[in-house]
Amino acid sequence: MSSTATHGTDTLRVGDREYQAVIGLEVHAQLLTRSKMFCGCSAAYVGAPPNSNTCPVCLGLPGTLPVINRQAVEYTVRTAVALNCEIPEFTKFDRKNYFYPDLPKGYQISQYDLPLSRRGWLQFHVDGEQRRCGITRVHLEEDTGTMYHAGDVLQSATSSLVDCNRCGVPLMEIVGEPDLRTPEEAREYLIWLRRVLMYIGVNDGNLEQGSFRCDANVSIRPRGSDQLGVKVEIKNMNSFRAVHHALGYEIERQRQVLEQGGALPQETRGWVETQQATVSQRSKEYAHDYRYFPEPDLPPLQLEAALVERIRGELPELPDARAARLRRQHGLGDYDAGLLTATREEADTYESVVATGVGAKLAANWMLGDVARLANEHRLPLQQSGLGVAGLAALLRLLEAGTISGSVAKELLAELYRDGGDPAALVEQRGLGQVSDAGALSSLIDEAIAQGSKAVADFRAGKEAALQSLVGYVMKQTRGRADAQLVNRLLRERLGG
Repeated sequence: MSSTATHGTDTLRVGDREYQAVIGLEVHAQLLTRSKMFCGCSAAYVGAPPNSNTCPVCLGLPGTLPVINRQAVEYTVRTAVALNCEIPEFTKFDRKNYFYPDLPKGYQISQYDLPLSRRGWLQFHVDGEQRRCGITRVHLEEDTGTMYHAGDVLQSATSSLVDCNRCGVPLMEIVGEPDLRTPEEAREYLIWLRRVLMYIGVNDGNLEQGSFRCDANVSIRPRGSDQLGVKVEIKNMNSFRAVHHALGYEIERQRQVLEQGGALPQETRGWVETQQATVSQRSKEYAHDYRYFPEPDLPPLQLEAALVERIRGELPELPDARAARLRRQHGLGDYDAGLLTATREEADTYESVVATGVGAKLAANWMLGDVARLANEHRLPLQQSGLGVAGLAALLRLLEAGTISGSVAKELLAELYRDGGDPAALVEQRGLGQVSDAGALSSLIDEAIAQGSKAVADFRAGKEAALQSLVGYVMKQTRGRADAQLVNRLLRERLGG
């Protein structure tokens, strides 16, 4: 059974019957607040000494009372508005009773029947086609601690340790409708959702550290049926690739079980990356198993319309709308506009460069080409490099004005990205200005023709590509400073082409 099988179509065959996968995703996203959900402890737990960011409240000691983090509530409403959700005026917190070995008080403060939002949707793209997935709800709760196991947690751990630093960190849960049908759709949904959360500044999108993570519910049913099959939950997926592979594996596993006449139990399974397989962890609970009841230590919340509208008015332009505007304003293609709006920082940088007067397409070509390459090479975004946004804009203006050639611009870009400096000053100091005087190039044109007799003959015989070796000779002699278009034109005039 292969976990890497691609399900580009949503049709599965079991014997002579056609089946269809049904996928729903539950995304947990930690909110970028300074303090925890119900106490004043720092929410910056990564790298902190174990159990150092704790207090009686987040440790659940008797007699303590939680206090709601206002910023966490506003961030959740901001997310809900961005995902086109309805915001009810009345909401409350609930106590979810469940044995959490990494949550000391033995229950979780979450939301059940009256969440902060409901009935929204997210629009995304798969292979250039638009899709829409419903959002059941976006609600707010507290995160659990972190377990560290000696041995294989799924096999035979010999001991476990608990770090409570993460206990009580504000955690937003985004529950998607079961509207997804393939692993590809699930992966793209997650990519687009993560992009939205990062754009609006509520989550850092870090999958490896678990601040953005998801569980998947997957079942298969006869095509055309409106009844859901037996639901299996999949956990332990910490990358988009893992989600894609885990769903592919699980869909095929369920298909084979049904084809062999077996029955599928409702259960929770864990994705094991090293085995590229899901393994059974426990039977799946139902809502009533959690014995929800209103949290007695927290008052209900009234969300005034004025508060919701203020938050709505503070939303930045979302990535899909921004990409559409860049296409409309600057004539960019879908692919380039999508890449330039992949993050808010990237889009802001691009628009800052264009705002200095640099041509929109020139700026896009350089940012998606050489600048992106250098950013990956140095593991440093443009904003933090020696060049910076202003430096890139200055360099591109020199190129656009014809002051320097493209090859000189690339050479300077690499140097300035690392070391910084003033592009115009370097051009003047080193005499790197572009040679655009036909008279000054005339002798070099003669040399190129004399040195490249074979290329001359090939060009006159109709081989257009042969001209480039002659152009290359002139460019080499001028250390890339010659105006390549002018050199090309002068050579054609001399050769009668």
